[in-house]
Amino acid sequence: MDQQPPEDQDGSAAAGGPPTCYRHPGRETGIRCTRCERPICTDCMIEASVGFHCPECVRQGSGTGHHPAANRPRTLAGGSVAADPRLVTKILLAINLAVFIAVSVGGRSLLDDLLLFGRAYSGDPSAGIEGVAEGQWYRLVTSMFLHQEVWHIAFNMLGLWWLGGPLEAALGRTRYLALYLLSGLAGSALTYAVADPGQGSLGASGAVFGLLGATAVLMRRMNYDMRPVIALLVVNLIFTFNPWGGIAWQAHVGGLVAGALIAIAMVHAPRERRNLVQYGACGLVLVAVVVTVLVRTAVLT
Repeated sequence: MDQQPPEDQDGSAAAGGPPTCYRHPGRETGIRCTRCERPICTDCMIEASVGFHCPECVRQGSGTGHHPAANRPRTLAGGSVAADPRLVTKILLAINLAVFIAVSVGGRSLLDDLLLFGRAYSGDPSAGIEGVAEGQWYRLVTSMFLHQEVWHIAFNMLGLWWLGGPLEAALGRTRYLALYLLSGLAGSALTYAVADPGQGSLGASGAVFGLLGATAVLMRRMNYDMRPVIALLVVNLIFTFNPWGGIAWQAHVGGLVAGALIAIAMVHAPRERRNLVQYGACGLVLVAVVVTVLVRTAVLT
């Protein structure tokens, strides 16, 4: 077996031999980084606007005139690639579990303080009429993290973990968090607008259905087999509209529609107007939520 000729520090073979990749000494190459001019193989070269760059130059952002962050790898939706792609999902899981434990310890009084309902007497009649229509808009958010039964939080948290992790990795943390919160708010707003004002509603189902809608959009965008997600969606909709009741279908539908619309904007936005389209879509959903709440409040009061 022939021995590999000794190399210089920049990866060029000694004694006039062909240059080899500075990261893979056994690979001959005729390509050099257009910034530092070190030889790079096809596995190491990164396409740039002019020529190819080596991983170190891209990581350091040297010679571009741009901040190094401009060269960081991006997700499908333009978000930053994180070391832990499930961090936000884990935090959301922890918040839901913490609220569940707090309600289990605090009892009915804490549940009544966080529950979503339009306008009615709460558990303490002496407190008077309460609800979103009385200015307690925070209930639209707190109810998204509120669960009372073990089976309820178990199903929602399983859905959050299974759907949330891949979406967070594909969208990036900020966009994923916006998707989750706005889907949950849309579900709360539709529940407030349609349901009986005295009927309480709680759970992360609206946000989880938003993740389900976004998953369908993402799988379609990546040309994956749609049959599994369609089957999952059909099963969930059957449970949503079951004849036994007990499920706030408004939250499921509101979250599903909002999640799908936001995901379409995030994964199909043209790169040159990506932020405008993505933030604009999130803003429109938020405006729709606020208008819905204002109109319903005017009707109830």
